[in-house]
Amino acid sequence: MATRSLPTAAPLVPERPTLERLHTAAARCTACDLYKTGTQTVFGEGERTARAIFLGEQPGDSEDKAGRPFVGPAGKLLDRALEEAGIDRKLVYVTNVVKHFKWTPRGKRRLHEKPNAREIAACRPWLEAELAVVKPRVLVCLGATAAQALLGKSFRVTQMRGQIFKSELAEAIMATVHPSSILRAPDDESRHREMEMFVRDLTNIAPLVRGSEREEGLELH
Repeated sequence: MATRSLPTAAPLVPERPTLERLHTAAARCTACDLYKTGTQTVFGEGERTARAIFLGEQPGDSEDKAGRPFVGPAGKLLDRALEEAGIDRKLVYVTNVVKHFKWTPRGKRRLHEKPNAREIAACRPWLEAELAVVKPRVLVCLGATAAQALLGKSFRVTQMRGQIFKSELAEAIMATVHPSSILRAPDDESRHREMEMFVRDLTNIAPLVRGSEREEGLELH
């Protein structure tokens, strides 16, 4: 029997989910056509006790091949920024809005292609299950796709980055740029400036991630 795509991944989510069960179930996901071109499902990674979830758009070429999120150049830059912001990487769970790599061929290269609304909606149950299991104190959206998926189409990262909002999804939610955008900056000076701004955004939520008692200065919108 031919494999058919499902309207969403909801029927595949286990009734009593754990991260291990979700990871196993997601490996068989056919909720959208991206499973046909992605090498494998790239599910989230981190501890169930993580205090923050960092949410990107989708796995990249390196992640698609490795089967793990944020292991490529952008992931390494994120690790560096977390360290500079004083956030313990062990307190962070990383995942993506879409769990398969969407790409278009360009010679021998596979170029990133933005997922559409159908693909984002199909994958949404996996993210909701991850949030339900981890119950993060802080949710950080990396880039416009992740931010708009959770905060609405009118949300503009360029205008509202670094601001901390109240949310039903977590105690606090914040959006900033995706680290891949820093890597695409045209020159060293621009990359250095963008990295400083990125670290500054992460520093805003560092007290919440650390569970610091000195959080009086945090302003939630």
